[in-house]
Amino acid sequence: MTRVLIVEDDSDIRGMLARGLEAEGFSVGMAERVDDALSAARDESPEAVVLDITLPDGSGHDVCRSLREGGYPGAILFLSARDEIRDRAEGLALGADDYIVKPFVFDELLARLQTHLLRRREADSPRTIVTAGRLVLDLNVRQVSFGDASARLTPREAELLALLMEEVNKPIARGTIFDKLWATQGGLSLNVVDVYVGYLRSKLSDFVRFGGPIITTVRGKGFMLDLRGQDFRH
Repeated sequence: MTRVLIVEDDSDIRGMLARGLEAEGFSVGMAERVDDALSAARDESPEAVVLDITLPDGSGHDVCRSLREGGYPGAILFLSARDEIRDRAEGLALGADDYIVKPFVFDELLARLQTHLLRRREADSPRTIVTAGRLVLDLNVRQVSFGDASARLTPREAELLALLMEEVNKPIARGTIFDKLWATQGGLSLNVVDVYVGYLRSKLSDFVRFGGPIITTVRGKGFMLDLRGQDFRH
């Protein structure tokens, strides 16, 4: 039975989510404080965490950051009344898989949760290493390396880099990237692609000094992982 941890200080929302998820066959754990959430995630090993941002003793951002820094491999879905684009971008940059705005429809939350659970289970399949020339991406630990240089990535950064590596030296349209990685997340615009390309460029900046790849913007066509001049395979 799939275990889901609900971290929410509103008892009505917490109870509604628990009843709905249990009716769909999930095993549910609940917490309403940061410390309790981290303890439950450690002790119960849930496959997913549904996480409010505003908690009595801190922020859901702190929970997400601590989980990802500790190597938590499951899905994290933020559930918050904060609906600005910058709020969504911040949550996703911390390593969350999704950001759902309150008020929400349970059926939509359920569909997104199931999508992310399936995606993560597929990521656990034997395809864990992606290569392009000397660039190596380990999807298991979300680490990319080029020669002796390496960098850790968030889950979404790793997915974006894998997509670019699979089409190395070929531009991929913003819309295509958005559809593959963010289509299930309502309220986001194509600009989120540019934001994450910027994150990746920053993470890969040390590689460039050693002759590593760059992510180029191809006018009118999208983004491309540029390995031209190197031998590459994928």
